[in-house]
Amino acid sequence: MAGLLQTSLIWIAYAVAVGLALVAATITTFTWQAPRDRSAVVSTVAIVSITALLATVFLLPVDIALVSSTASPALGNKKDWATPEHIDRVLASLKVAYYTLYSVDTLLCLVVIPFTYFWYEEYDEIDEEENRNRTFSSRLWGAFQYTAVFLVLVVALFLVGFFVPTAGGKGGGKHLDLDYFRKLLAENNGEKALTFAVGLLVTLGTLLYVLYTGAGLALLPISFIKSAPSISAPQLSQTTASALEQNRERQRQLEMRNSGRNDMSAKDRRELEALMREERTLVRRERLAAEASGEGRSWMFRVWNKVQVVFRPLKLLGGIFFLVLSLLVAVSMIITGIDKAANSVCKQRCGYILGHINVFQPMNWIFVRTARAFPVDYILMALLVLCFFSSSVLGLAAIGIRFLWVRIFQIRKGRTAPQAILAATVMLALMILAINYAVAMLVAPQYANFGTQTFCMNPPLRAGEQPDCTGHPDWIKPCSEAYQDRAAKDVCTPTVMSTFLNRVTLNWPVFGAVDFWAQFAFLAVFLIVFTTSLFRTPKLNLSEIDAEAEADEEEGLLASTGRRFGATWQDLTGRTGEQGQRGSSNRNYGAASRS
Repeated sequence: MAGLLQTSLIWIAYAVAVGLALVAATITTFTWQAPRDRSAVVSTVAIVSITALLATVFLLPVDIALVSSTASPALGNKKDWATPEHIDRVLASLKVAYYTLYSVDTLLCLVVIPFTYFWYEEYDEIDEEENRNRTFSSRLWGAFQYTAVFLVLVVALFLVGFFVPTAGGKGGGKHLDLDYFRKLLAENNGEKALTFAVGLLVTLGTLLYVLYTGAGLALLPISFIKSAPSISAPQLSQTTASALEQNRERQRQLEMRNSGRNDMSAKDRRELEALMREERTLVRRERLAAEASGEGRSWMFRVWNKVQVVFRPLKLLGGIFFLVLSLLVAVSMIITGIDKAANSVCKQRCGYILGHINVFQPMNWIFVRTARAFPVDYILMALLVLCFFSSSVLGLAAIGIRFLWVRIFQIRKGRTAPQAILAATVMLALMILAINYAVAMLVAPQYANFGTQTFCMNPPLRAGEQPDCTGHPDWIKPCSEAYQDRAAKDVCTPTVMSTFLNRVTLNWPVFGAVDFWAQFAFLAVFLIVFTTSLFRTPKLNLSEIDAEAEADEEEGLLASTGRRFGATWQDLTGRTGEQGQRGSSNRNYGAASRS
């Protein structure tokens, strides 16, 4: 009964997390999508896809929590209710959840999203008159023709994995002295095809993860710390309207003064040209203030803006938290990477799998210690994977969707095209596979593989005796792949995710080697972006950028640091206060104009 209750609580927590993921996916889609290009089909597919991706991310903490719940860390043995039959049922439920989610993710990213992309393109590429004459079946057939290419690629991928021999199939497994590793070698062609497909997708996702997640992890704390504005949207709108009225009144005075003349004086002409340039800037600023206030936007966008305003004062604390977390993650990955490179049981022949941690690793230590107060470790692991996912989204927004150095799509709040939303979703799906690899293999390898499970490593036992560590806490050892003790085999149950990833790297060592060394590239990108973002402020040259970039520069007024709490209250209420505050507003505007 106790085991059933604890397992049920873990799955209930997961269900709540998925529900919150659905809300977050809906808000994210409508916040980032351009209102004028909004499509119901694209929005629905994006919301479902992002929810499925977040559900996949949150399944790793569930996996760790379930296998950890079967053992007693203080005694080094299985709990009374954790019978082999019960453990098999728990692992079977996890496998069903993993296979279901990854199948849904694969179907969405390789079939549904490409089909939706081409479906939208079929509509977007023709004029309105022809679109009215376009039949549903013709659009359906046109989108299916392009999607068929992706179906062919999927089939080819599984066929290659079906026939290409694995490392174990060629006798490559003889160097493995540990039973745990030998059991991971694929024994049938169907399993080979699946591990090959996943290994290839993990490797492709790792290439995206290095660039986007590495940059995003460095920018995430900086974006929180530097995001509080000094001037509210209503205040900016009021001061801009006042300045625009004064500007146009001065233009009318100049035109009336020179109405009876054949030619305007050079001084008045220069002043009028300067006023016209200022007017264009003020019009852009007025539009941006209206967008920031939510005018002409959906109710969901306005509600989201209000929520952001309420929690704006807490962003500084959140930024400090993510700064500490990012540095801890980077340090832990460096330690594990060096440990794997130096002490891996079989080096590149098995993808640098590490039998057990040989040095102190801070993230792994934190998770093991917090696991004593369930569900603290579960919450921390969920925050960790969510941090990686948020970093990937932020990296996409900062860098954009590119092919080499050519930017194909730009990810901007309220300005993202439907095609960019769909392409970003596919890229996030690939990066999630890489995130699972990084968390399970480098960030917290021992905890992600065995959770809080321990076993009693006492002197050799006679036949029929059970290990007993009562009064001998030094005999209790954390579970690891390297131990061959009979007690360890009876107690230690690896997580489903770590088992599958280890199977991929053992059967296809080239994937394991690429994924491992790519983590150092990830750390290099993180270090470069983090260092430059601390000391470098972007500068725009108005003579070399287009009108949209000029608008973006004006939008930077909303991201400058200064009087945070006054701007927050005015954004929340939509009012700028009494007459006495207007003089302050004009002074703020004058300072902003001079900048």
